[in-house]
Amino acid sequence: MRSDRTKAPPRAVVRAVEGVRAGLAGIHRRLIPPHFALLEMVTAGWLSQAIHAAAALDIAGALVAGPRSGTDLARAIGADPDALRRLLRLLTAHGVFARRRDGRYTLTPIAQALRTDVPVSLRDAVLFFGSPTHRDHWNRLVDVVRTGRPSVPARAFFELVRADRALGDMFDRAMSDMDGLGQRAVLAAHDFTRYRTVVDIGGGRGALLSEILRRAPGCTGVLFDLPEVVAETAELLARAGTADRCTTVGGSFFDAVPEGGDAYVLKHILHDWSAEQAGQILRTVRAAMAPTARLLVIELLLPHRNHPHPGNYIDLEMLVHTGGRERTESEYRALLAGAGFALISCTPTLSPENVLEAVPVP
Repeated sequence: MRSDRTKAPPRAVVRAVEGVRAGLAGIHRRLIPPHFALLEMVTAGWLSQAIHAAAALDIAGALVAGPRSGTDLARAIGADPDALRRLLRLLTAHGVFARRRDGRYTLTPIAQALRTDVPVSLRDAVLFFGSPTHRDHWNRLVDVVRTGRPSVPARAFFELVRADRALGDMFDRAMSDMDGLGQRAVLAAHDFTRYRTVVDIGGGRGALLSEILRRAPGCTGVLFDLPEVVAETAELLARAGTADRCTTVGGSFFDAVPEGGDAYVLKHILHDWSAEQAGQILRTVRAAMAPTARLLVIELLLPHRNHPHPGNYIDLEMLVHTGGRERTESEYRALLAGAGFALISCTPTLSPENVLEAVPVP
């Protein structure tokens, strides 16, 4: 059977591209007066809120059928025409939407990601990150930095999104949006056809595991997450055509995880937790693994040389919301070693994601 897996670029190439991007950002900052550079950074938050408003109003959805005049668009989404024009003036200046010569507004490649009917949508992520709850937590950043304690500890945060189902559903969809960004790159960088059974720890509703099973037809899967999460996975697994090869198990990765896997996947799990709690999760997984099994940790890695990088933003997100953190490769190596693992490879992908492969040590 033909595989759609493509070869990942060498790490040197990935880091060279990151270096070029950082260099261009540095040139931009030096070309404008310092006070204007600072003002530009401060007001960037207004742009994010404008994008949130566009997502909440579903402007992209209203433009799917084709270009529309401002008046027609305002009528379609129930907005004030003048206020909408002013919102779109900012967004079109940044390429989020476009305004044609005839005055009608249309979608751009960036705006496509605000649709709900595309393979990789970010609309729910935009709605969650711009929500009053999320903004309120970030408003406590000064206190978080002073005390070193998150506005909401990890356990309390996850209890919050489970108790408030409207917020929880938004959070789940947002995390699915974010996971979808790097999923293809991860699957291209690592060959899952070498495993008979893949156990996805904290795998949510099974989007990643379903795609692994689709690309590895000889593989079976075990989806492990909280009982209330895996209870909602049947529809997705059935839609993906993988329900007959996937078992769902509910539980906590602090207590025990399923045995019998050839590969155990932790995607965006460890960064949610402190070193002590992440170590506990790893030890729980280690206890379930056979000596020949593999652990695959999928996370962003902070660059050793500090420059603009997505990990720096998410690191603060973890600081504010869970008390977790983003880590460098060497920090993950030490974390894994402390839980009885040896890191044997670290594969960069075309996305900011990296696949860290580890083995249990005696």
